[in-house]
Amino acid sequence: MLFSRKTLSPQRIRDLNDFSKGISIKFSNLNLLELAFTHRSCSQDGKPNHHANNERLEFLGDSVLGMATAAYLYEHFMDNPEGDLAKIKSAVVSEQALAPIALEIGIDKMLLLGKGEEMSNGRHKRAILADAVEAVIGAYYLDAGYKAAEKLVLSFMIPTIEKHLSEKGSKDYKTMLQEAHQKKYKTCPSYELVKETGPDHERTFWVSVHLKNATYGPESGKSKKEAEQNVAKKAWEELYSD
Repeated sequence: MLFSRKTLSPQRIRDLNDFSKGISIKFSNLNLLELAFTHRSCSQDGKPNHHANNERLEFLGDSVLGMATAAYLYEHFMDNPEGDLAKIKSAVVSEQALAPIALEIGIDKMLLLGKGEEMSNGRHKRAILADAVEAVIGAYYLDAGYKAAEKLVLSFMIPTIEKHLSEKGSKDYKTMLQEAHQKKYKTCPSYELVKETGPDHERTFWVSVHLKNATYGPESGKSKKEAEQNVAKKAWEELYSD
C-alpha cells in the first residue's frame, strides 16, 4: 500500500475523528483519511512524493461506490430492467449528485488544497468535492474492508436514489403536452405571456397556451417557466388525461 505517512497535529487528529464520527465510521489509520482529503494541488505546491494525493484513493473508491450502488439497485428494484437500473446508477454516482453529499458531510472544510486551488474557490468546486467523496470511500475500504465501506456508501446512496426517483416522478406537463399534441396534430403548442402583475421583487406571470383549435389559460406562476408548466397542465388534463 503506497501512501505518504505524516505526523498529524493534535488538532488535525481531532478534526479527522470528528469528521468520522459525523458519518458514523471510525478509522484505524487516520493517515488514510488525511490522504483522502489531500488534493493534487498540494503536491504541485510542495513537490513531495507523487502518490501523496487522493487520486489513487478516488480511483479505488469509484469502483467500490459503483459496486455497492449496483448491488443495491439489483436487489431492491427487481421489476426494473437493466436499462432503468443503469440510468439510475449513472445519475446517483455522478459528480452532480456527489458534490452536495460532500458539502452535507463537511468534506469542504476538511480538504487540503494548494494555494492556487484555495484562491480559486477550489473548496467548493463540484469536481473536487465529488472526487473527495470517492477518495473517502476508497480510504475506508482499505481501512475497514468492503462490508464497512458498502454500509457507508449506502448511507449516502439510499437517500440519493430516493430523491432522484422522487424528482423524476414529478411530471413535466410542457413535454407531455407537446408530445401528445405533436402526435395528434403534427404541430407544437405555442405559449404567450399575457401579462405580469405585482411589484418587481415579487412578479406574477400569466401565460396562455395556443393549440390547434383552442387556447387555454392564462395560468399564473412566480416565473414564466412555472406559469407555462401550470397552463400546460391545465390543457393536458382537459385534453389528454383519462
